[in-house]
Order: sequence, then C-alpha cells, then structure tokens
Amino acid sequence: MNLRTLFRNVVAVTGLLAAGAVAAEQVNIYSYRQPFLIEPVLDKFTGATGIETEVVYAGSGLNERLQREGRNSPADLVLTSDTSSLMDLLAKGLTQPVQSAVLEKNIPAQFRDEKGNWFGLTTRARLIYASKDRVKPGEITRYEELADPKWKGRICTRSGKHPYNLSLFASMIAHHGEAETKKWLEGVKANLARKPQGNDRAQVKAISEGVCDLSLGNSYYFGKMITNTEEPEQVDWAKSVNLVFPNQQDRGTHMFVSGAVLTKHAPNRENAIKLLEFLSGAEAQYLYAEKNFEFPVRPGTPRSELISQYMGEFKEDDLSLTEIGSHVPAASRLVDEVGFDF
Repeated sequence: MNLRTLFRNVVAVTGLLAAGAVAAEQVNIYSYRQPFLIEPVLDKFTGATGIETEVVYAGSGLNERLQREGRNSPADLVLTSDTSSLMDLLAKGLTQPVQSAVLEKNIPAQFRDEKGNWFGLTTRARLIYASKDRVKPGEITRYEELADPKWKGRICTRSGKHPYNLSLFASMIAHHGEAETKKWLEGVKANLARKPQGNDRAQVKAISEGVCDLSLGNSYYFGKMITNTEEPEQVDWAKSVNLVFPNQQDRGTHMFVSGAVLTKHAPNRENAIKLLEFLSGAEAQYLYAEKNFEFPVRPGTPRSELISQYMGEFKEDDLSLTEIGSHVPAASRLVDEVGFDF
C-alpha cells in the first residue's frame, strides 16, 4: 500500500471527512474499484484541474454505508465494479441526475441511465471460454447453444446467482422472454460438469484440467491470466482456451459496465461532475480501461495492446442496461426455480 492510499484510509477511519474537515476544491469518492485502477486517473485529474480527491475503498457495503449516512455523507461519487451496484444505488434512491452534454456525447445511450442517474465508464464482455483441444473453432457461436445436449457434462460456471451471470440471464429474458429463458437455463444446468462454484478464473482452470470444455467468463479475466507473472500457472490456463464472442451473427455479445453515480447529497457537486466528465474523456478512458483489460465506453478510444491482440473488434449487444436491470429479479427467480446451483 502506498502512502497516498494509506493516508486516504486513515482519513476514512478517523472520520475526518464526515466531520467536515475537507478542502474547498475536492471530490470525495466511495470506490468499489481497486486503487491501482483509479489512482493514475485521479492523479491526472488533479494535475489538470487542481481539484484534490479523497477515496474510501471497500469490496462491499458502500451502498449501505451511504444509505446510513444520509444527508451527512461526505461522498460525492460512488465508483462501482459492476452493473448491479449501479442499479442498487438507483433503487435505494441514493443518486441524483446529471445533465451533461459531455457525458451524453462520450457515453453511448445503452451504457447510461436515460435520466442521468448513473454512467458506465468501462465495459466487459461475457464470453464463452472454449477448450482449444476439445472444442473446434466455430463449434459453438451463441449463448443459446449452451443448452444443446451435445454439451452434456461439458460446461463449468460460477453460481447462477452471481451478478455477472444474472446480468446475462436477464438479457436472455429481454430477448426471449421468461418461458424460453427458463427452458434454456434447464438445458444449461443439465449440461454442467459439476455444481456451480468458484470464480470465472476457476472455470478456465477446470477447462485446462479437463474437468469441462466450456465456461462462461468475463473478458478481462483473460488479460489477468495471460499476464500473471506471480502465478504463471494462470498463463497456462489462458493458453488452453479460445475466446468465443457469442451471437456475432445476430444481436451481439452481452456487455455490462463498471460505472459511477453522483450521490444524492453530494457536498461537492460541481467538482464531482467535472470528475465524471474527465473520466469519460479520451485520455482517462484509455488509462482506466487499460489497467484492467476492459473496453472504454467512449467510442473511438484506442484499446490496450493486449485487447487488440487477443480480442479485436466484435459486435456488442446494444440492449439498454436499464432494461437488463429490470429483468434481474426475474432472472434470480428462474435460477431458483430450476435449481441451477444445486
């Protein structure tokens, strides 16, 4: 942990922010995103504007903390690592709308709330990872084909209740309706090689070990594995699979976002909007996305060298994340009804 991060966490613990001991030109951030991802971008922002940033980092619980603090919260922005956190903040009434021509220009409509209550900053693709040895190129091209009996005993996945999978399942409801999605989930469950468990990387490990031949996983995990010098076995996992971007001949691959909201009682509202706009700009978009092998939301922004090498251009599903979010409760119910995780 560097000194800057340590200082920020000490500030958070001692309650100086909540006590109002803040600088005049400042933005206070609650962040689910890790320091290595956002600190380079925040440094650029401060250098360009003179506005300082203070960050409280946590893996969970920030939405609840913001709700407890109410009007006394020091937080101006919340940075999230997934779509579900954005939807939860909106559902809890913890956001306020932002009207900004800059944000509307830089962030496509499907990756922001139509009323300006949340904004996507980077995107991830929900891929099918396929064994190089046991799955021929082109043998599977669509999410729908995961329910084909030919894959019986050949699929691995994490829990169906995880937000990553619920988002995909919700998109299936949006495209096919609940009845068809339930049949599809029953088919996928029948094809599982083992009970859903672990994270996305654990599924790729299982493919490399011959436990299964296909898995669902986010695109950025491939970057984390193929560049992992501390655990070189993960490089081998990554080299054992091909990346399949599903549904390229029809609606496109399912996408979801990391993003940000302006809090309902932001004490530094104007500075926070300046930071939001900065995060949607070309330089920040490249830096922010490149650090975690994600895709910039801003059209025309260059992608990282690794992304360009292994993933290239692909067709994205342009379904609104707001619509997807509206189907998540139904997706969760269907997961329970088919006993997906058991």
